[in-house]
Amino acid sequence: IRALTIDMIGFLGVGHIGGAMSIVEVLTLLYYRHMRIDPQDPRKPDRDQLVLSKGHAGPALYSVLSDKGYFPKEWLHTLNQGGTHLPSHCDRNLTPGIDMTTGSLGQGLSSAIGIALGHRLDGIDSKVYVIIGDGESNEGQVWEAAQAASQFKLNHLIAFTDYNKLQLDGFMNEIMSIEDLTAKWVSFGWFVQRVSGHDLAQIDLAIERAQSEPLRPSMIVLDTIKGKGVDFAENIASNHNMKFDYPTALEAIAKL
Repeated sequence: IRALTIDMIGFLGVGHIGGAMSIVEVLTLLYYRHMRIDPQDPRKPDRDQLVLSKGHAGPALYSVLSDKGYFPKEWLHTLNQGGTHLPSHCDRNLTPGIDMTTGSLGQGLSSAIGIALGHRLDGIDSKVYVIIGDGESNEGQVWEAAQAASQFKLNHLIAFTDYNKLQLDGFMNEIMSIEDLTAKWVSFGWFVQRVSGHDLAQIDLAIERAQSEPLRPSMIVLDTIKGKGVDFAENIASNHNMKFDYPTALEAIAKL
């Protein structure tokens, strides 16, 4: 998935490489192990759904969806070009397998809550997953949504914070620190776990625990590295949206 994502962004020459690389493990576990999905029927009513609130990380999700057979891998080299089905940010009207259009940061958790409530009303037994960013967590709407999910006891809602410690303008602790992140979510009435976001076993166990939570929505805080696996992009302040050429992408892939 990392190789496909680097290749896709490098072919275009610019993209959100940092935030895409930091969520590869959690996307892989969700789509290859935990989510009830059908690539041949992307809008199946009782499917599990994912809201990628940090929609600029769409390329990582596109890599997963293409590998799962939602659409041809040839589409990956059309990223963010005219007429593409794969815009820079996720769009449910353009891309098979995208459950919610995102990119306006702060709104995805609210959308996921709406989906989860809708499923409850319709008697659909499914999980709703949502991935939010740490920079995005500076938005007040995130915390309004946190209150609502707790109030409605949405135990079938499982959220992740991609806590890579960086946002568009630099390091979180220099702009607007969100620590103690675990204590914040606990205080809003959520079941909270904090694990390494690049350790498959830790994330897997945390998801299983969240799936078994009987009353509360779940937040899994993922300690991650922005740009993980890309030698020229790892953990640097300028990796939010980077320009790099295709030969550089191929070199990075060879080093994985």
